[in-house]
Amino acid sequence: MKKLIECVPNFSEGRDMGIIRQITDQIEAVEGVSLLDVDPGAATNRTVVTFVGTPDEVLEAAFRAVKKASELIDMRKHKGEHPRMGATDVCPLIPVANISMEETAELARKLAARIGSELGIPVYCYENAALKPERRNLANCRAGEYEGLPAKLADPNWKPDFGPVQFNERAGATAVGARDFLVAFNVNLNTTSTRRANAIAYDVREKGRPLREGDPVTGKIVKDEHGNPVNIPGSLKAVKAIGWFIEEYGIAQISMNLTNISITPVHVAFDEVCCKADARGVRVTGSELVGLIPLRAMLDAGKYFLARQQRSLGVDDDELIRIAIKSMGLDELKPFKPEEKIIEYVLAGKQKEKLLIDLTAKGFANLTASEAPAPGGGSVAAYVGALGASLGAMVANLSSHKRGWDDRWEEFSRWAEKGQEIKKQLLYLVDEDTRAFNKVMDAFGLPNKTEQEKLQRQQAIQEASEYATLIPFKVMQTTMEVFPLIEAMARQGNPNSVSDAGVGALCARAALLGALLNVKINAASLKNREFAEAKLAEGEAMAAEAVKLEAEIISVVNQVISEMK
Repeated sequence: MKKLIECVPNFSEGRDMGIIRQITDQIEAVEGVSLLDVDPGAATNRTVVTFVGTPDEVLEAAFRAVKKASELIDMRKHKGEHPRMGATDVCPLIPVANISMEETAELARKLAARIGSELGIPVYCYENAALKPERRNLANCRAGEYEGLPAKLADPNWKPDFGPVQFNERAGATAVGARDFLVAFNVNLNTTSTRRANAIAYDVREKGRPLREGDPVTGKIVKDEHGNPVNIPGSLKAVKAIGWFIEEYGIAQISMNLTNISITPVHVAFDEVCCKADARGVRVTGSELVGLIPLRAMLDAGKYFLARQQRSLGVDDDELIRIAIKSMGLDELKPFKPEEKIIEYVLAGKQKEKLLIDLTAKGFANLTASEAPAPGGGSVAAYVGALGASLGAMVANLSSHKRGWDDRWEEFSRWAEKGQEIKKQLLYLVDEDTRAFNKVMDAFGLPNKTEQEKLQRQQAIQEASEYATLIPFKVMQTTMEVFPLIEAMARQGNPNSVSDAGVGALCARAALLGALLNVKINAASLKNREFAEAKLAEGEAMAAEAVKLEAEIISVVNQVISEMK
């Protein structure tokens, strides 16, 4: 599965669209990156840009954009309402899929180091990328803004994390960080009262409401020894909220910024607002997502609401998303289109690649039967393995809903989730096997005239062939995970579906043996014989184990069927 990160650089130019366009052109020029949003502000004289992609490509696009901004934006002439200290004021990286915050923080430091060394711009690392505790807070890093940089750089305590200590008059300084994904999320109420909406917002937001003497509404605000208001914290961490009336819809809303969805996910925020609203005699009627959201957040929401119903969580992503939409009423005010609101789906829509797994069953079979060399046996093996995992998940789901087995729903739900995850990985490998084949063909098509070209071509062929060997090997490794699932379902699952478990075992065995043939044929041309022999030996061992496991499972299946007579 691809790692994805988001980058949201803020550039100190919000009025000259020509300059903004030149900067975003640099981002769009990098393959593997998708520009999602460009939001210029004239009053702030600042533009917020959002793009997503694979880590190395995002870092390259970010660097090019920072470089272009340093060439086009002169901070000596900049005026705007928003705090700023550089042509590229801030450049945060956000983990989106299949990557940890720790990895993202390391990438942010890598980007910061390159900006500092190659562009001569002082860089401070903030939030999760901070190298010093006091620099986690962006406001501390930006204190004094551009005008205060000469004095700040002269202070040893504020030596930049990367780049020169000298003041860069034109570009200023930049803050590069790693932070969690921010979600703008509004909850709809059956009231037009802004005051009541605000009361609920104060109940839930982390900041809470001011502590008052006597009457909690009209009493004098209590202040600390420094003269600052003392607050009663709200119930949700990492949440900012306010109540307002939306004339367009004729309702009041709780408008929230969820600044760290790993601390307070959307479904938790939604349910907490429902609870606090109900306590005040107000009902929640739905919600609204402003901007984009990572796929994982929607899947987690779907699982949360299914668990509340004591239903299996091991269903496909589309069903989890549907449950999340309906449970939170995300489609109350206007249609919620996953392909326009979920980051990974937006990216998929921008990609021109046609996927095999998007074909119908008939279309896949017809393409396989055509004169096209791909999809071939490797892709088919991965697909057959995915069918085996799907059958295991199906038996688990049927078992979790079996009448009289209500107390076992979590047990079978865990198995169904496992089956869905294996299925997802194998479906990815269906197309990756064809990509691997195409890489080999591309390598053979490289120029082959000069000695240098011949060497480069040979190296490319070997690298592509190694990858083409690794993909079916990965199919084998992943399919091995199907057997524990199928065995558990054959022994413990709904006996009326035991034949389905048996077919799943047959599919898994066929997938493994088929993938092994592809390992063998691709390994045959490898010059790195140590690598080839190692994969072949491991592959043969897995195949032998698969044959053994399949025989054991079929024996159990036949035994269960015989006992049903």
